[in-house]
Amino acid sequence: MCRHLAYLGPRTSLARLVLTPAHGLYEQSWAPRMQVSGVVNADGFGIGWYPAEHAGPGAAGGSEADGDGGGEPARYRRNVPIWTDANLPELAAAIRSHAVLAAVRSATPGTGREEAAAAPFRDGRYLFSHNGAVPDWANLPADLSPAELLSLPARSDSALLWLLIYRELRRGTAPDEAVAGVVRHVAAVRPGARLNLLVTDGRSVVATRYGDSLWYRTGPDLLIASEPDDEPVGEWHEVPDRTLLLADRAGIVRTTSLQPTYAAAEK
Repeated sequence: MCRHLAYLGPRTSLARLVLTPAHGLYEQSWAPRMQVSGVVNADGFGIGWYPAEHAGPGAAGGSEADGDGGGEPARYRRNVPIWTDANLPELAAAIRSHAVLAAVRSATPGTGREEAAAAPFRDGRYLFSHNGAVPDWANLPADLSPAELLSLPARSDSALLWLLIYRELRRGTAPDEAVAGVVRHVAAVRPGARLNLLVTDGRSVVATRYGDSLWYRTGPDLLIASEPDDEPVGEWHEVPDRTLLLADRAGIVRTTSLQPTYAAAEK
């Protein structure tokens, strides 16, 4: 299992989102309150963010317009517990972004623990994270070519899920439809799977709750997280299980029920 978050809003530091909030993602790495499997998330971490796309007159001062184009994101990932990285606090305090996806990892048994296995995964302008586990993921019916399987960035269920989703995105499928289709298929052939996913392109976020906790907070910004922090900012709302959430920077949130398509499931 893992804990993760996605942020859209005015440019802010990575530290304010990940490190400093009371019971934020940093603290959830060793003391999660709502995690249904595992007790610590010590198998790595990662932060992805969208840098400013141009250095205009207001860039140094943090103009909210900078970086809003949804270009290719940057990442910082490690295969160590987040609390052991002595460089992270200084780095996170210096970097600001309007869109962030971050995760702390508890590895699924049978998956790799290399740095490449830490979320967020990235393709083009998209970032992806998976909180959960897929039983017998290596034998998941997925109709993938040998070349696609060889392109997996890591040996893990999360990397495989991202490959399936990004394949649909390349075909022109809308992000929410791509995520919903993969979740329904995997849930149908692996009923015990836990499939809490986050996908962002820097402008909007697609999130699913399927087997673990998920919450969101709107206001001057949008924050979607595995569990609420304790900061006195805005009101947190719990996402029902088996639900897809689509949200944008304007704070517009739409939800869709997710039910597996058992009739179409492969044996």
